[in-house]
Amino acid sequence: MARVYNFSAGPAALPLKVLERAASEMTEYGTSGQSVMEMSHRSRDFEEIINGCESLLRSTLSIPDNYKVLFLQGGASSQFAMVPLNLMNGSGKADFVLTGQWAKKAYQEASRYGECKAVASSADKTFSYIPALDPDTFTRDADYFHICMNNTIYGTRFTELPQTGDVPLVADMSSCILSEPVDVSKFGLIYAGAQKNMGPAGLTVVIVREDLIGHAREITPTMFNYQIHADSGSMYNTPPTYGIYILGLVLEWLQNDMGGLEKMKAYNEKKAALLYDYLDSSKLFRPTVQGKDRSIMNVPFVTGQEELDKKFVKESVAAGFVNLKGHRSVGGMRASIYNAMPLEGVEALVAFMKEFEQNNG
Repeated sequence: MARVYNFSAGPAALPLKVLERAASEMTEYGTSGQSVMEMSHRSRDFEEIINGCESLLRSTLSIPDNYKVLFLQGGASSQFAMVPLNLMNGSGKADFVLTGQWAKKAYQEASRYGECKAVASSADKTFSYIPALDPDTFTRDADYFHICMNNTIYGTRFTELPQTGDVPLVADMSSCILSEPVDVSKFGLIYAGAQKNMGPAGLTVVIVREDLIGHAREITPTMFNYQIHADSGSMYNTPPTYGIYILGLVLEWLQNDMGGLEKMKAYNEKKAALLYDYLDSSKLFRPTVQGKDRSIMNVPFVTGQEELDKKFVKESVAAGFVNLKGHRSVGGMRASIYNAMPLEGVEALVAFMKEFEQNNG
């Protein structure tokens, strides 16, 4: 059976080479006589896997030594509570930039634990841009400042980081991590669900500066305390073993096959430019985001006619392009072109869109 081009926003496509490697090791990892899925997380073989994965992640992202890498569960949504429970423990205040559904949910959850301020929002235009930020409006004694780096649903991204001074910057990078280089030292904490650029659903990665650990409030559940996971090497409970194994394979592919994050960025920008250039010239389709805030990972677009959007999605599936339907909250279409989407997939999509426009324009 031929593989489709999968434009899902997550769980998303994985590199074919990674899938083939995982398939070849499905029944036996190395000479262990067992699958990684069956392997004890306390075994020497899995210790090799998790340590190797962390080492690769540290080298790929150039993570400083004073940051802990935690392999957790619960998705990025659990971090909406874990972050304030662990970090909102000084002034009990935090700032948020509301740029979409996930930033809004993080703000609402944190508001249960302290005084949260929305310093800016793009809700007035359906989150189709990143709002300008005025540092004079920031809370000087905030315990942290939160952003969603890339907005999966609405197709926007931060191209410039907020200047927060001594206030730790916290970023949800679920849909853009590993897509380009990032200066980890500019953040107090980074978290990401794995199911977009890192691996299968079920694994959540947290990268946190050591001085921010160890101050969780007393009501914090044990499983939500970063210190517990840091002290136990992400082994306090059974971690998402297979997700960690796949992340290791993805990191090997990223370094050995793609040439690292600088080249990955260039490749992603080339894919995005190809799609945006067509959308900007099309008389039928139009992108919903303009200017510098455009995401290179998630590209929403519409025809302006709901029935025509539905027809496009239906015909795209028949043509081998799946998961192009936009998020239920906004409609239209969305092409998620994460690391694993090959340039050929975007070229094929643009060719299909041109044919659809010719037949329906």
